Amino acid sequence: MHKTQIDLPYIGRFAPSPSGPLHFGSLVTALASYLDAKHHHGQWLVRMEDIDPPREIDGAQKIILNSLLAHGLQWDGDVMRQSERLTTYQRVLEQLAPYCYSCFCNRQRLNTLNGIYDGHCLHHGKTEKEQTDKRNATKESKYLLTPKSSTRLRTDIFDNKKEQITSIETFNDLFQQQQKQPLQTHSGDFVLRRKDGLFAYQLAVTIDDIDQGITHIIRGADLLSTTSRQRYLWTILQSEPSISDNINNHRPLPEYGHIPVASTPTGQKLSKQNKAAALDNTSAFENLCRAFTFLHHPVPNHISSKADIQLLLAWGIQNWDRAKIPKETSIIAEQ
Repeated sequence: MHKTQIDLPYIGRFAPSPSGPLHFGSLVTALASYLDAKHHHGQWLVRMEDIDPPREIDGAQKIILNSLLAHGLQWDGDVMRQSERLTTYQRVLEQLAPYCYSCFCNRQRLNTLNGIYDGHCLHHGKTEKEQTDKRNATKESKYLLTPKSSTRLRTDIFDNKKEQITSIETFNDLFQQQQKQPLQTHSGDFVLRRKDGLFAYQLAVTIDDIDQGITHIIRGADLLSTTSRQRYLWTILQSEPSISDNINNHRPLPEYGHIPVASTPTGQKLSKQNKAAALDNTSAFENLCRAFTFLHHPVPNHISSKADIQLLLAWGIQNWDRAKIPKETSIIAEQ
């Protein structure tokens, strides 16, 4: 019998990328995931999503961890780093080969598709397994895998199991209510390995969530659109015995909750790319109070007057209420 989330202890996570210091939007996400985990007597893990070296900044990991600690957000266990798990990603990707194919489309063509891949290289090429078999037989195939190709996962694997694919594409978000994300019209076949040879976010994050036993994923609404892809890949990884031997198997799909992202008055998401101001660790208490207000959990005067971070977080854990989280996907952050 498969376990449900009710049978498992709560394990949540915060997974920043070390492309710069934490900003207010990052703090809101970290705080929400921390409070949800601790309110439900669970663990809160921290994972560094450091598999994109061109975007990383030297020293950012230490800065991020120091900011979390300065704001009283102490994680459980050791910090996982994706850069230390490349062998696992490669092994799993190789076992997914029967469901994948190489994509040679250039950026110019992809930009015309509005983010929904049309299966061009599937219909005009061969699956990776067929390509590999052909490569072993002859060196003359035009479908040889090359460094110039990305690896895409087919999204029609469960087409003969309509109930299964429907349960993946339709889910209840803890904050944004029911979602429906049909893969064929929402993303199409999606990338697991990029043309530059780096592993894609969808692959790494899903493998890591399974391996760490994550039961609840609380994150920003900017990632809501990726959820059905991760649920789909999660289901494949759990359903294939040869694959699940390499990762912790028999993990039910996690629950997802997407909080509003903090944005600028012009509607841009606060981000490192948009040069959002780094958190001032010397104003940690004030930063947390702002984050609580953003999450519609205003701090009462008898707590704010104490200026005690641990007292503030203890109050937050006790009074955390999912029903208070705004249903919007974006809210302007008050300066």
